[in-house]
Amino acid sequence: MIAIKKVLVATDFGSASETALNYGRALAGLLGGALHVLHVTENVYLAAANGYGHTYMPPELQRDIEHGAQEQTEALLTEEDRLTLHAKAVTVTFNTPAAAIVEYAKTNGIDLIVVGTHGRGAFSHLFMGSVAERVVRTAPCPVLTVRNPEHEFVLPDALVAVSRTT
Repeated sequence: MIAIKKVLVATDFGSASETALNYGRALAGLLGGALHVLHVTENVYLAAANGYGHTYMPPELQRDIEHGAQEQTEALLTEEDRLTLHAKAVTVTFNTPAAAIVEYAKTNGIDLIVVGTHGRGAFSHLFMGSVAERVVRTAPCPVLTVRNPEHEFVLPDALVAVSRTT
């Protein structure tokens, strides 16, 4: 028997992440697990220093980014998610999203990670890399990658009921 009690969906708020959230929500519901939704913000001060040397940024900028990201992450969850899936939204600041996702999974005993992928071509991937690929390579648990667009397995409940009767 496979026991999946905690499902983590990593989000960058894009369409691939939206698809991943649909999968994570459905899997957590089917398996009786809890849903965690994680967004990683970048440390803008460190990014600016790495890219341009020393530059000035207002002290409240990082706080504002983190606050806005947390609100956006919270907005992804419905009241039903919170009640039936014990869902929680988390925003962390980390230099590399993949490392933050893996660290969160380790720290919180996550059983399955669901991430969206954009399905970029090999040339683009060579130069840009892939957060999903890094998560797959380093995660402490199974990782489900979901392409967008892709074959839809997650259907609204009304469609599921109709397909079962036909």
